[in-house]
Amino acid sequence: MKTHKIIFLLVVFFTATSISTAQKSKKAIKTSPQKVTFYIARHGKTMLNTLDRVQGWSDAPLTQEGVEGAEFLGKGLRGIDFKAAYTSDLGRATQTTNIVLQARGGEKIAIIENEGLRETNFGSYEGDLNSKMWGDAAIYLHFPTTEALFADVGKKGVKEVLSVVKILDKLNMAEDYDQVRTRTQNALKSIAEKEATSGGGNIFMVGHGMAIGTMLSNITGEEVPRSHMANASVCKVIYDKGKFTVESFGDTSYIEKGRQSIGK
Repeated sequence: MKTHKIIFLLVVFFTATSISTAQKSKKAIKTSPQKVTFYIARHGKTMLNTLDRVQGWSDAPLTQEGVEGAEFLGKGLRGIDFKAAYTSDLGRATQTTNIVLQARGGEKIAIIENEGLRETNFGSYEGDLNSKMWGDAAIYLHFPTTEALFADVGKKGVKEVLSVVKILDKLNMAEDYDQVRTRTQNALKSIAEKEATSGGGNIFMVGHGMAIGTMLSNITGEEVPRSHMANASVCKVIYDKGKFTVESFGDTSYIEKGRQSIGK
């Protein structure tokens, strides 16, 4: 009788130990961070882009040209297996996301809106002519022309000029450079960590020109070379072992690839 009891207790012990070990192993596999590859696109061209008006948190739908650009991008991204899609919650970004994914075809993937990916808020300048906002900034900073201002911005970046827009904003709503960078980087890092711990993979993302440039400005730990982001252009960013690498910035090759695929 005692022998049977001892055998029973040993079976219970080893069974419990095996289950516990399996659970720990399964948990370790589940949470082991994997590489995430982001394809971060600027939204398609909008009505406010066409009218050369300030478009931050204000919004406008895509023009026909903008729709076509998003469609070309979608076709150019065919063959890339995306796990999920994230987008700014502004209408032009969500519209672009839906058009790109529809043109890309394949299995449907989840689309997640994130307000942290919004464009810069330009306060009382929203919807006004770009020439008005940049002209006011040029005068405040004692530049003779907006061209002279842009030449300086091209060398130094947009940090100083955004601080001026914030100062000149009559509604006290405008964001400065550090606010935009903190907001967008927090959003990107949160998404990266989430996707890395759930298996990694390719992630499609749609945001806005100035916000994307600001977000990636020092995401690697040092300043990243940047240039103008055309509508529907792509930045390829790798997140691996807690670190970001920017592989490309403002890449229009996917758009061209999609354009060339028409009629084939």
